[in-house]
Order: sequence, then structure tokens, then C-alpha cells
Amino acid sequence: MIEKKVRDAMNEQIKHELESFYIYMSMVAYFHSQNLDGMAHWMRCQAHEEMIHAMKFFDHIIDRGGKVTLQDLKQIKTTWKTPLEAMQDAYEHEKFITAKINNLIKISREVNDYTSEPLLSWFLNEQIEEEKNTEKVSRELAMVGSSKEGILMLDRELATRVFPAGSPLNPLAYNVVA
Repeated sequence: MIEKKVRDAMNEQIKHELESFYIYMSMVAYFHSQNLDGMAHWMRCQAHEEMIHAMKFFDHIIDRGGKVTLQDLKQIKTTWKTPLEAMQDAYEHEKFITAKINNLIKISREVNDYTSEPLLSWFLNEQIEEEKNTEKVSRELAMVGSSKEGILMLDRELATRVFPAGSPLNPLAYNVVA
């Protein structure tokens, strides 16, 4: 049975992961509104990953005999002035999530919940990747500045990101011609 303190913290983390999904889908809408479909695609893939992250915590709680309690989500931000601002916000948000994962590790260790360690170790490694990727795109956008050519080149590069298999966020999954 999962400890109450750990279960409650993981239920809160599910909320944070779903808010990440929500934020990134807001960025998808923003990028599409700017005709930056490659950046929208990249962020749609990112949103898919956040849903997976929420489900990892969801299933962990259930697998350990706990109750999942979904919490209200906040609408954090829906507009940005530039693609750089959006990506910088994504990077800052990933650092926020890393801090939350670190806190989950602290809580699980306080109550000697070593069973959560493999899951939380996976998330530590995942957060290294998440921060690296969002920071890299932010730095590249900062390098090109307001160069339309540079932004379009980066947009095309980001369009090459591959959806996880079977992603319901991949337009090909629901735009099937009969």
C-alpha cells in the first residue's frame, strides 16, 4: 500500500503533468496562429509526453493500492509575444517540474517509500532531457533573433520530431480518410 503522504504528492504531480499538457497545447495553438506549424508539431509531441507522465503516476498509485484523485487544473498562460518567449516559458516550466520531482523524492525518502524510487529515478532522467531540449530550442531561437529566415529554418527542423507510436495527438491518428 502506498503511503498517504506519497499518494497525495503524486496526485498533485498528476495535476502538474496535466497542466503541462494544457500549457503545451496552448503553445500548439499559439504556434499554429503564427503559421509555425513545425513548432506546433514539436510542442504537440511534447504535450503527448506530458500525458504519458501523468499516466505513469496515475498507474503507480493504482498499482500500489492507492486512490487517484484528480485535481482542478489552472489555465496558466495562453498567449506569447514571440516564439522565443513561448520556448523560454516551456524551459522555465520544465525546471518547475524538475523541482516538483525532486520534492517527490524527498517525500518518498522521508517515509521510507523505496518502492517509488524506480519511477522517480526515471523521471529524474526524463527531466534532464526535457530541460535540455527546451533550453536548446530557446537558445536557437535567441540566436536567430527576429530573422524570419532563421525562424522558418528552425520551424522546419522542429517539424521532424516523431510522435510516440499510437499518439492520439498525431493528426494522422484521427484524420483517416475512409
